[in-house]
Amino acid sequence: MCGIVGLHLREPSLEPRLGELLTAMLGQVVERGPDSAGVAVYGDPRLSPPGRAVVSLLGVTPTEAEAALPGAVAVAADATTVVHGDTDLLTAIQAALPHATVIGSGIDMAVLKGTGNPVELADAFGLSTVTGWQGVGHTRMATESAVTPEGAHPFSVGPGQCLVHNGSFANHATIRRELRARGVEFDSENDSEVGARFIAHQLEQGAELEKALRLLCERFDGFYTLLVSTGDSFAVVRDAIACKPALVAETDAWVAMASEYRALDVLPGIEHARIFEPEPEEVYVWRR
Repeated sequence: MCGIVGLHLREPSLEPRLGELLTAMLGQVVERGPDSAGVAVYGDPRLSPPGRAVVSLLGVTPTEAEAALPGAVAVAADATTVVHGDTDLLTAIQAALPHATVIGSGIDMAVLKGTGNPVELADAFGLSTVTGWQGVGHTRMATESAVTPEGAHPFSVGPGQCLVHNGSFANHATIRRELRARGVEFDSENDSEVGARFIAHQLEQGAELEKALRLLCERFDGFYTLLVSTGDSFAVVRDAIACKPALVAETDAWVAMASEYRALDVLPGIEHARIFEPEPEEVYVWRR
């Protein structure tokens, strides 16, 4: 079933409240995904200091990361370790910590994932204190792969990119084989990772985000609502029959998306928002 929430802030005065609002939204979709949860946040100076490269890792402790990466700073967030350092940080991590799993990288973005109750995970992440301009979150009910931090959403497989997914891709095994043949590597057997890798591959080949999502609609079979974020974009798309729930609310101060209205009802000014259900296979994009 799974639950999706996302918040894209237009009003800078709300940025100190990003984590508080995202925590409240996430708490309203716990029943949709009690197995595990994750968030991606953009612009928090503790997790992603300005001008520093940021990499989110599983399978390594902050102490181990700092010992292996001179000059880097590591921050603990439950099962996730967020490391920030020089611009070549990702290359250095791949050389010095080959056993670690990279779950996010880029500038200004940190990805935090774990297993267990999403409300408890949000507390372990320190999510309520996070600041920034954008955040996405997901609560997972596993259907086709193991309940692990690696299998939790968001899937972030390109610089500053994240995908959260409610639904299932019927032909993910076929597309995974095709992407592997092109040299794309995978970290899990989760079908959602295939969608994230497909989009990242399209962006790497020069496609705009809208085009990448349209190509996904053409190529993937199944039921899905997707929220995809980058450092400057916030995008929503649904499958051809719009099987999985989604609502978007928009004001002059923010744009938000959620699987259920109650997750939007916690936002300031919701009573004045334009609220709508995204149309099937129509790509909606908002930019910073």
